[in-house]
Amino acid sequence: MARNRSGAAELWTLAWVFLKLGSIGFGGPAAHIALMEQEVVQRRRWLLRQQFLDLLGATQLIPGPNSTELAIHIGQRRAGWRGLLVAGCCFILPAALIVTAFAWAYVHFGTLPRAAGLLYGVKPVIIAVVLQALWGLGRGAVKSKFLALVGLAILALCLLRIHELALLLGAGLFAAWVHRLRRHGADVAVRILLPAPQIVGFLATAPGTVVFGLWPLFLFFLKVGSVLFGSGYVLLAFLRGDLVERWGWLTNAQLLDAVAVGQVTPGPVFTTATFIGYVLAGSTGALVATIGIFLPAFVFVACSGPLVPRLRRSPTAGAFLDGVNVASLALMTAVTYELGRSALVDSLTWGAALVSAVLLLRFRVNSAWLVCGGAVLGSLLHA
Repeated sequence: MARNRSGAAELWTLAWVFLKLGSIGFGGPAAHIALMEQEVVQRRRWLLRQQFLDLLGATQLIPGPNSTELAIHIGQRRAGWRGLLVAGCCFILPAALIVTAFAWAYVHFGTLPRAAGLLYGVKPVIIAVVLQALWGLGRGAVKSKFLALVGLAILALCLLRIHELALLLGAGLFAAWVHRLRRHGADVAVRILLPAPQIVGFLATAPGTVVFGLWPLFLFFLKVGSVLFGSGYVLLAFLRGDLVERWGWLTNAQLLDAVAVGQVTPGPVFTTATFIGYVLAGSTGALVATIGIFLPAFVFVACSGPLVPRLRRSPTAGAFLDGVNVASLALMTAVTYELGRSALVDSLTWGAALVSAVLLLRFRVNSAWLVCGGAVLGSLLHA
């Protein structure tokens, strides 16, 4: 169970755990969440499964990179504000350094290092890790037949491409509404007001060319990190609209290369910003862009983190969290399905996924070893 410890030993442990997770976290947010669940719930028992689910649900309701925000939440629960900074920075750091190395090679040699073999071996292992996490988290989240039906409905709507935030809020509000009806009777009118977020004005950008500079670069990525919900494809739309079409800072080819690097490297996909910053202004630009896009996540978690335990103590708010939790797992399931279609392409990848699943479920092998083994095997086979 989580405790607020502030000693140096606790901070060093947090740093080691999230440096490791940031170094092996291939596969996007669903994979990161699965790796964190295995590390902090199953192995170290820092959090109860319900606490982990509540934090996961909370990250889905605020803008920014969900897996990074989950790391920040865990650090805050474990060691207060210092843990918040240590866990978040250490989870981001490996990806930022790897992406910077890719960007250096790209700028100097005009091409990206090849990573196809590594990903060929890693992706099947990640599928097994995510399925194990879904199984464990699902047993804690699906507390009733009603929540099971909510989860299945959200999964179906997600596969129909309904927006993720609408599904999460809808599931939470519906679960809270049903809870109120059961508790007070069907004749009670429940009025839920949803204030319309004033995001459109903030996102709007005046037409015309913006002269490049480190300050405009920082403000642009600060804006993106403050308002972005959704997948890497949504990030691509944000980046293309301003950096390519309005301001002309990047070409389409450079932007696609930047997104590709964010996808094939471990850690947060938002380190796409690191690549863009380096291409535009070297190592200083990489640092400025990275700070800009991730800074809002630290602020949002610092503000929302203390509210999560209070929400759980309220029956109606707890029902809302239950709905969000099953919706989050439904979204993870949909992402895993899409990832599986691209990862399990032949008998070797299917075999790697099945062996990894057996080693995880039956023998409790540390997922870090499996990811490293998959990377080595894939690289050797590709060579």
